Formats: sequence, C-alpha cells, structure tokens
Amino acid sequence: MSCSVTQVTILGGGLMGSGIAQIFAARGVNVTIYDVDASIYKAPEMIRANLQRMQTDEATIDAILGRVIFCDKLPASVAGAQIVFECVPEQLALKQQLFRELDACCPPETILASNTSVISISEIARDVRHKERVLGTHFWNPAFLIPLVEVIRTQWTDEALFERTVSLLSWAGKRPVKVNKDVPGFLVNRLQHALWREAIYLVEQGIADARTVDEGIRFGFGLRLPTLGPLENADMVGTDLTLAIHEYIFPHLNNATTPSPLLKRLVAEGKLGFKSCEGFQTWDETTINESRERLLNYLQRVTQSSEES
Repeated sequence: MSCSVTQVTILGGGLMGSGIAQIFAARGVNVTIYDVDASIYKAPEMIRANLQRMQTDEATIDAILGRVIFCDKLPASVAGAQIVFECVPEQLALKQQLFRELDACCPPETILASNTSVISISEIARDVRHKERVLGTHFWNPAFLIPLVEVIRTQWTDEALFERTVSLLSWAGKRPVKVNKDVPGFLVNRLQHALWREAIYLVEQGIADARTVDEGIRFGFGLRLPTLGPLENADMVGTDLTLAIHEYIFPHLNNATTPSPLLKRLVAEGKLGFKSCEGFQTWDETTINESRERLLNYLQRVTQSSEES
C-alpha cells in the first residue's frame, strides 16, 4: 500500500503524542510536534527508549528521530501537514479552542483528528467551520505497541476523508476500526468499562477480592480474547445458548449508572492505585515496576509475533 502523506503534525508531545510521532517517523514521514513550550519536550527520550526496547539499532533510531522536529507556534507547526493529530489533555474547552485555531490556519483538505478517549468528537468540532474534515482517531496506550486505532465519524465527517484516514493508519501498520456513530466512549472503552463495572461490583459485594477477580479474567476467558471476540464466541456456542444464558444471568448483573461506592471511597481516602501505592490492591515500587514491565513485555511479544506471521 502506498501513502501520499509526507508531513504529519502532532499537538502535544506527551506519552501519546510521542508514540504517534514514532509510528509515522518510523515509516519515513516527517513529523512536527507542537506544544506551547517546546523546551520541556521529553518526546525524543521516550521515542529512543521505545525503539531501544524493540532492539532497534542506533543508526535507525537516529534516522527516525531525525524526522521529528518541535515547534511552539501552531500555524508554523501545521504548515504542509496532510493530517493533524490532537493529543492534548482531556479538556473539552482546550480542544475546542485548538480546533477553532486549526480550522483557521489549515487548508480545508487537511484532516483534523482528535485522539480523545471519551470526549464527543462532535462537541470538539462544534465551532469548526469545515466540520467535514474533523474525526476521531483514538490510539491506545502504548501507541507504538497496541495496533488498534478507533476511527470515529461525526454526522458531518466527509466519507472520502474518513476512508483516507483508515487507509493511512493501515499503511502505518495500525489496525483501524470504524466507529460509525459518535457516542460517549466510542467502541472499545464502552466494552472495557462495562467489564470494569462488574469487576468492581464483585469486589464490593465480597464475592472475591481484587486479585482473584483479575486472575479469573487473565487466566480464564481473557486468554481467548486476543483470538476470539465475544460475538464470534456467541456464534461458536450458538445464539440460542447465548440467549438462554442471558435470560438467566442478566437480572443478576450490575447495571448501575453511577460509579461504584467502593471506587468513590477509595478515591476519597486517597487510595489512588499506583500513585499512592494503594488502591484495590497494595503496591510498592517493585510490584509497580513488575506490573508495567509485564504489560510491555507481553505487548512486545504479541506485536512481534503478529509482524512475523
């Protein structure tokens, strides 16, 4: 697959922005990272560490980093960009202001994409004149390892630009999925947090402790999920059996529309997980690092395996 994109701009040089910059720079695309203070950027360090983890040779790392530049002026940063990825903090007003400015300084054919994980793309595009070129591209963290990108259309998104974005992400080695309606949480976060709601409820009700709930998922149906999604699984066992199970179990599942009282209490008590070394479980520096390394090592193995197959 060929690609006509030669220049990409990333708004925000943090964890997600640097990961997305790495993806395109590694494919030979010139990338500009914009922030109000370019002097604080840690993107080069993060990209270098990511590439070293993947055992990339130093010459290649230098070549990739050589395609990434930094800019603290928005109009200059987007000059010549065919697509702009917004990766600033999850604040609606900030995103709306940025997209108004982008709309004014980018030609109408430039695609404007937000990496928000939950905020409505339609709300972000509310004051944009050329709404047809605004869409969502939700990368998953760490962006350089997780293939999935949700591509979200609004009621105004131009179909050709939507398909062009999907093709671009495929060319860049990602696995784009089309989200045809702009709903809260898009596609995957809705599924993820439905699971989290039930997991927290099981702990709250004393049915199992947090470690047991996590182990039940990791060593049970979680092993199937990378190769067998829930709807294919439903077809495999039969929609009739699935219906029978749902008729029995759905009345017993948690259907709360507000966060768990247990979760609220943990936050009120300052038990913020890794940040405070206590949340649903107790942590220290060693176990925190072990958890993070286990995740990165797993994702790296899966990524390399998929590339080789």
